[in-house]
Amino acid sequence: MIKDKETRQWAMLLHLSQLAGFLFPLAGLIIPILIWQLKKEEMPELDVHGKIVVNWIISGLIYSVICFILVFLVIGIFLLIPLAIVAIVFPIIGGIKANEGRAWKYPLSISFF
Repeated sequence: MIKDKETRQWAMLLHLSQLAGFLFPLAGLIIPILIWQLKKEEMPELDVHGKIVVNWIISGLIYSVICFILVFLVIGIFLLIPLAIVAIVFPIIGGIKANEGRAWKYPLSISFF
């Protein structure tokens, strides 16, 4: 449980920064990793959130590639829609939980870190 207000705000920003990718290509990939790497020494509690976010980013990329391949079998079209929805919803929920001081592991996320 994170008690420091500044750490909670950075953790929330870390989660929500993934949504920047919908406005600027690759921003949703680069910004969260930069925040995590630049702030994890200063705020050790942020390291947990950084790992959660990066695990989700990598998982989302894997799921996207699989869906893209399956588009040729038509089923991928129907899988891309829920993937896009969770790519928006999960960071928002993660950001809310982080602001409350809790780490929330995204469902469907593969643990790499």
